[in-house]
This record gives sequence, C-alpha cells and structure tokens, in this order.
Amino acid sequence: MQRKEQEYNAQQIQVLEGLEPVRKRPGMYIGTTGPRGLHHLVYEVVDNSIDEALAGYCDKIKITIKKGNIVKVVDNGRGIPVDIHKKTGKSALETVMTVLHAGGKFGGGGYKVSGGLHGVGLSVVNALSEKVEVRVNKNGKTYYQSYKKGKPEKDVTVIGESKERGTTITFLPDSTIFEEIEFKYETLEYRLRELAFLNKGITIKIEDEREDKEKESIFYYEGGIVEFVKHLNKSRESIHNKILYIEKEKNEVVVEIAMQYTNAYTENIHTFANNINTQEGGTHLVGFKSALTRVINDYAKKNNHIKEKDGNLLGEDIREGLTAIISVKLIEPQFQGQTKTKLGNSEIRGIVESIVNENLNAFMNENPIDAKKIMEKCLSAKRAREAAKKARELTRRKGFLENSTLPGKLADCSEKDPALSEIYIVEGDSAGGSAKQGRDRKTQAILPLRGKILNVEKARLDKILKYKEIIAMITAFGTSIGEDFNVEKLRYHKIIIMTDADVDGAHIKTLILTFLFRHMRQLLEQGYVYIAQPPLYKVKKGKVITYHYSDRELKEKLKEIGKNNIIIQRYKGLGEMNPDQLWETTMDPEVRTLLQVKIEDAAIADEIFSTLMGDKVEPRRNFIKKNAQYVTNIDI
Repeated sequence: MQRKEQEYNAQQIQVLEGLEPVRKRPGMYIGTTGPRGLHHLVYEVVDNSIDEALAGYCDKIKITIKKGNIVKVVDNGRGIPVDIHKKTGKSALETVMTVLHAGGKFGGGGYKVSGGLHGVGLSVVNALSEKVEVRVNKNGKTYYQSYKKGKPEKDVTVIGESKERGTTITFLPDSTIFEEIEFKYETLEYRLRELAFLNKGITIKIEDEREDKEKESIFYYEGGIVEFVKHLNKSRESIHNKILYIEKEKNEVVVEIAMQYTNAYTENIHTFANNINTQEGGTHLVGFKSALTRVINDYAKKNNHIKEKDGNLLGEDIREGLTAIISVKLIEPQFQGQTKTKLGNSEIRGIVESIVNENLNAFMNENPIDAKKIMEKCLSAKRAREAAKKARELTRRKGFLENSTLPGKLADCSEKDPALSEIYIVEGDSAGGSAKQGRDRKTQAILPLRGKILNVEKARLDKILKYKEIIAMITAFGTSIGEDFNVEKLRYHKIIIMTDADVDGAHIKTLILTFLFRHMRQLLEQGYVYIAQPPLYKVKKGKVITYHYSDRELKEKLKEIGKNNIIIQRYKGLGEMNPDQLWETTMDPEVRTLLQVKIEDAAIADEIFSTLMGDKVEPRRNFIKKNAQYVTNIDI
C-alpha cells in the first residue's frame, strides 16, 4: 500500500495555552474522570487550606456540598494574595487560579511544607469546573472573581468590607468532562477525618445540603494520630493501654508515629507524607520496619525471650496485630510508583529509623509490663507462622494446593487462558447444580461452597488451612497462599461471588471478601473480584417475562404495565432458579450485571472488615445502624 506523504512542519505542532492542556488531558492531572477524580477536586481545594494550617495561619475549614453538587470550601487562613504579580501582570489570585504550577508551594516562598500530590491544585480545579467563584477576605475588604471553564469573567473586584479573613472557593465540576457529577458524602467524610487526625488542633466540618441527604460531621482531634490509632482499633482489643507516640524533627523533617498492638492477626500500618496517603509505602515505611524488627529482636535476646538457637523473630511476627500511623512532613517530597503514592526520598529512611530506634527502645525499657505483652504477642505469632508453614507443607504434600489436584466439587472450564476464564463461587449445592448446568462450559467454572466459611478475622493461617472450603478456593485459584502466594498463577481473571440476595447471602459474601482482603489482597487490588447480581423478582404478564433487581425497578415496571393479570415471583435464593433462568439473569455476559470490588483506600477497607468481622459487638451495631438507611452495596 502506498503511503500518502503528509506535511510535518511547525503548523502541525499544537500549542495549548493557559489551562487548555488540563481540559484536553484531565487524566494526566487528576488520574481519572471517574468518581475518584471528581472527589480529588475537593481534596485539591482543601489541601490549599491545610497548607495555611501547616504554616500556622488557619484552624477552621468548612466544606459544604450544596444542591446541584456544587461544593463550597471556606477557611480562616490569610486569604489568597490579591496584589499584582510582577511576572504575569495580573492579580496573584487570578495567577493562582489560571496558571499551572503557580502558587506558594513552588520555590519555597509561601510554604515550607505543603500537602497535595502535584501542587497544581486550584488551577486544575478551575480548568475542570463549569463555574468557579472565589471570595477573599483580606486587608479589611472582600475581593471577588468568577471563572467559567477556567477563564476569568472579570478582573478581581472589591465587593465589600470585612473584618474576617480567609478564602471561600465555590465550584461546580464540568459535566462534559466527568462521567457523573455526584459527590459521595462518605468518601469525602473519610478523607476529611483523616486530615483532621493528621493535623491536630484543626477543626474540619463537612455539611451536605442536598435534598434527602442532609447531614453534617465535625472533626477535631487534639491528640492527632494517637486518636487515629484509637479510632482504627475501636473494633479490636488492644493488648497494652499506652499508645506509643513519637514526634521529632530532624534535618527539617518532622516525624510523627503512633503505634499500639492488638489481638488481631494482621498488621494495620498506614503511612503518610505531607498528608498524602502513601498507599505504596516508601522510604519512611522501610525505615520504620527496619528499626521495629531490630529493636524488638534486641529486646527479646537481652531479656531471654528468645534463645540463640531459636533464631530471630521475623518482621511479620513482630508486626502481627500492630496498628501504626507513620506521618512525615518534609520540604521536597518525591513521589514514585504506579499511582505516585510511594515516598522516594532516600534520606527519610535513615531519619525515621534512628528516631524509632531511640524512642521504641526507651518505651520498651520504661514500660516492662507492656513490653512483656508485646513480646508474648510476637512469640505467639512466630509459633503460629511455623505451624502454618508445616500445615502448608502438609497440604502441599497431599496435593491440595497444587493445580494438578483440583477440588472434586469444582466444575472447571475448558479454556486455559486466565484472561478469558471466570470462576463462580456459588453459595449452596442446589444453586451450584443449576449454575453447572446453565453455564458456558468453555469459559465459566463453578465452585459451590457448603455453608458459611470460617471468619478469618478471628483465625491465623494455620487454622485457616484446616478448613476444606477455603482449601478448595485456594486450590481452584491456583495462587497458593501466605509466603507462597503468587498472583501470576491465578487461573481465572474473573472471580465472581454469587450468593442469595438475603441476610445469609450477604454474610457469606462478606466472609469470602474478608478472606480475600486478608490473605489474597492483590486479587482485589488488581480488579479480579466481582459480585454477581441475581434478580429479586420475576414478573410475568401474558407470555412476557421480565426480571427485576431491586424494589425500585419492580415499582417502575408495575407503573408501566399496570397491576392487572400479572404474576410476581420473589426469589428467596439462587436455588429457586432453574439453569436457564440463572443463565439469562445472572451468568450471561451479554446481559448480566457484575459489580467489580475495588479497594479505593486500604485503611477504609480495613476499618470496614475489622468492624463487621471483629470481636467487638458495639462498633458493628453502630456501623449497621449508621449505614443501613443509605446502603444497598458497600464499596470497599
């Protein structure tokens, strides 16, 4: 084929001016135009107010979700400067709102330490909004400017006098850019609570004024991250009352750490750098783990808790049941990793390590009773790890964890490419029978589970490996478990949990998700886990049959077809459906509805699982009371 020559010269080079690049490629600046990107706009504006708080000029921030999903953020900081900027010839306010990479975060002029991932906050919010209004109370006056799709409508003007000080930013996200403009109160609430924990002494208020959603929350924590640890441990039993708290500054880096051991079997460590949740960890986490392992092992040997022949405690033994918050504030953070949430500054490792070494050592020596309880917990974890290793080797010898010996109850698919294969984890033998008959045998495998699986929140791996329904899942997936877990060996890239639409079904679903979150988290993180949505109702009018997945859907259908001469069947469980019905409602890829389980924030997911599945009844009761009225499906 002859290629047509095309001119390639200066005329083909497109120059995007002002905020056009942001509108053209929003994903480069906020990651996604889905719900996460939408909520990120609020965080960028709030980060601006938090910077004022970090500098010591602001202690109150109020966020309001107004009707029509308009968001208003008010702070009592110094107010964005309004004088003329020498380089742009415009007011500093207009410069901050309309020029990328303009702000007090750059060049060390305005803020020593600042939050926010990219430091492009307000201009990006402005670029991606249909309308933005800014009011600045400063110098006894109120200054105002409004913008449409990133462009100022008029110059900054004085609209009145004020004795107050601070900035008010009101914005409506652009519906031509975002998939949907619907702010989720709970998502914002969690992040704002987190910011209040991380910045002690600041009051953050969120208010929802939307119709039928009216509510408000106020967050203020004098104890900062110590109260964060208490909050995370509300569903766990702590094994020592005193929370170890460290706050030190070294080489212009502020390190804050709070930690406490609980009776849980998993570690619960969350790290932050300049208020950013560093979900991928980084040098601060490496420094913390290294110091923790060294100090605990040294203490154990010195006090004869372990003998030379026993070998050292491993990091995983020492971190079992530990809840810790590690927060660092530094001048020039370097963020790396796939989602830019991994701290890369090499000097931070040594700083955190030396601070933890010194302070944890002192804590262990000054609190011998607490230290003894911590040692008992670590030694118990070591024994359980060794028992789990033996159990794993035993089950492997029997062939239970190998692909070559798949569980007898598994009806496998003929497809061998994991990307084209899916497995349904089905509640009960009768539903499993219907699913086996109704499925597409080429791509769909069926694994029926009998009864409720073990609640892994209350069990270590050695006990888990004695439970045959869990062994069946591990073997079917092909990934193994524990230190042998390998996501590359996953045999199906869609793991679909299919349970009845009743209380028992919801409980089984939660038990399976708890197991996956605690022991195979990568399956959730990489988006391999789904929840099937079986119908609640079958409606027959004449020869026409329709299926409906909620009370609302049924109501709308009845409004459409009337209530005469109709038969409504309410499905109590999957077992009531014959194979054809199960296929056409829940398993046919052309028509089915699947919910993908995503972990937006590991700390939120951890809190939900420990609340729902942990030992304490009161937090669980409160959680159900609070969420029952709003939630049909909980997003993790």
